[in-house]
Amino acid sequence: MAPRCWRWWHWSAWRRTRPPLPGSTPSFRQRFSTQEQHPQICVVGSGPAGFYTAQHLLKHHPQAHVDIYEKQLVPFGLVRFGVAPDHPEVKNVINTFTQTARLARCAFRGNVVVGRDVAVPELRAAYHAVVLSYGAEDHRALEIPGEELPGVFSARAFVGWYNGLPENREKTDITEAALGVLRQSRVKTVWIVGRRGPLQVSFTIKELREMIQLPGTRPILDPADFLGLQDRIKEVPRPRKRLTELLLRTATEKPGTEDTARQAPASRAWGLRFFRSPQQVLPSPDGRRAAGIRLAVTRLEGVGEAARAVPTGDTEDLPCGLVLSSVGYKSRPIDPSVPFDPKLGVIPNMEGRVVAVPGLYCSGWVKRGPTGVIATTMTDSFLTGQMLLQDLKAGLLPPGPRPGYAAIEALLSSRGVRPVSFSDWEKLDAEEVSRGKGAGKPREKLLDPQEMLGLLGR
Repeated sequence: MAPRCWRWWHWSAWRRTRPPLPGSTPSFRQRFSTQEQHPQICVVGSGPAGFYTAQHLLKHHPQAHVDIYEKQLVPFGLVRFGVAPDHPEVKNVINTFTQTARLARCAFRGNVVVGRDVAVPELRAAYHAVVLSYGAEDHRALEIPGEELPGVFSARAFVGWYNGLPENREKTDITEAALGVLRQSRVKTVWIVGRRGPLQVSFTIKELREMIQLPGTRPILDPADFLGLQDRIKEVPRPRKRLTELLLRTATEKPGTEDTARQAPASRAWGLRFFRSPQQVLPSPDGRRAAGIRLAVTRLEGVGEAARAVPTGDTEDLPCGLVLSSVGYKSRPIDPSVPFDPKLGVIPNMEGRVVAVPGLYCSGWVKRGPTGVIATTMTDSFLTGQMLLQDLKAGLLPPGPRPGYAAIEALLSSRGVRPVSFSDWEKLDAEEVSRGKGAGKPREKLLDPQEMLGLLGR
């Protein structure tokens, strides 16, 4: 036994010290030098971009430690606050993010507002690298007269309201109360207005089917908007073709027996108004709230996806008591030390490397703008993680040890900031699930930050 044990030790020691053989894969110790073996990395934002970035770093660097900072007391960003309640399957990625957060080399630091509680330069001094993944938390304005009137809201605020985002709370207790308000809604018709035409819509065929089959409603589409479209869709990509064909059938064909039976008793309707651009929100006679919207009639210049809407000079007024603007999200600058492009609403970067700031990276919507779905963000975030690890391997990040959270914890404590851990979140999660059971729901979201802190004994 002794000689065999000695031979095993001798072979192992030789393998640890020998140079890699031609064509072999270097071990972790050979890939990263001593100063690179325990990198401290900070990710700002715990939505999909933040978690996917952390996941890639932890998977591909066995000694990396990642701290994820989040301004909310709860994690998961738009997966929690931006996904419609009737699409729970989209939220399944939370299970993957939870596995990442539970790793010994990962830590969630909630209730910390980067840019207020701690500055980005302070994070950069404590960590080898900082990744900004804080998303797009603002909405793009219509920038038309009357937008400030009561009765005009951003779609982002509306979604935040029914999803229980604390900053979008009203005086009523949401989310259960939001459901009650919506049940009592007197809204009978919803018009979805777009500047361009059927060939340029941004929704998916799945979303359109869901709208067409929405119980208690019927669709309103103007056949005139689809004239000549049958011939033009022959050349478009298959997904766009299938979507447009469904629009065409809905607009021009008589409903089938099943659709007729569903739509006959419908008390509400929704419709698409193509070739219309908002020009002004019209006030009520007393000027105290929105009462309608003036739309400029448009026509298209160019073809396909690149077609541009231009005004014809005609207008039409559409009476309405509620206006929801849904023209996109946009990111905000987080810290004066971080470059920011206010026109594009992104941090200037090259493949996730922030321009002119070594050791600073970005991923997700703040990197590329508010486009794509969760899978797009995953790919984008993995790329940022890959660039960071390349820079680490090339010796482009600060050498030597960094204190990481130990330094930041002392700063936050001196400023009266008490971060929330992932185990704290799991206590809140259990409370939400418990409250939801009584109402037959997956969960009843906690909305009041003070109540959350109270449940955590703060």
